[in-house]
Amino acid sequence: MSLGNDSGVRQGGGKMRICMAESTNESAGEDTQRPANGNNGAFTVSGRLQSFRNAFHGVALMLRSQHNAWLHAFASVCILTMGGVLRISSGEWCWVILAIVAVWTAEALNTALEFLADAAKPEFHPLVKNAKDVAAGGVLISAAGSVVIGLLVLGPHLLDMLAKIF
Repeated sequence: MSLGNDSGVRQGGGKMRICMAESTNESAGEDTQRPANGNNGAFTVSGRLQSFRNAFHGVALMLRSQHNAWLHAFASVCILTMGGVLRISSGEWCWVILAIVAVWTAEALNTALEFLADAAKPEFHPLVKNAKDVAAGGVLISAAGSVVIGLLVLGPHLLDMLAKIF
């Protein structure tokens, strides 16, 4: 694929940018290169279904390969069950779901970074270790924030329930 203006690459403000709409209008000649991921820019239902299959495969791979993902799954089920038992409000559900999603997202990004780092540098390297440690720290920050949200949302309900029992 050439980098001339006719290929969907535009010059603007001193920066190069690729215009997706223009790049998809190119003829499929022999010298036209397709992205390695197979995306040619066309929207198809089968392409979207394959994207969902890939995403579900990624979640399953994370669950199979990451011990902490099992801890997150257990904690998620416990918190969701507790929220149901305590009959928390819709607004409180929003906070709980947001906290759970934040932890799962951080864990998924951490897992992806670990896979990429291992592929790039299979043997030990201090910078790869640092990158993995920082990503794990991101998961820890997300999990700690989720615990705080859980205490703020569920804590008053639990205290009310305990006050009724005792």
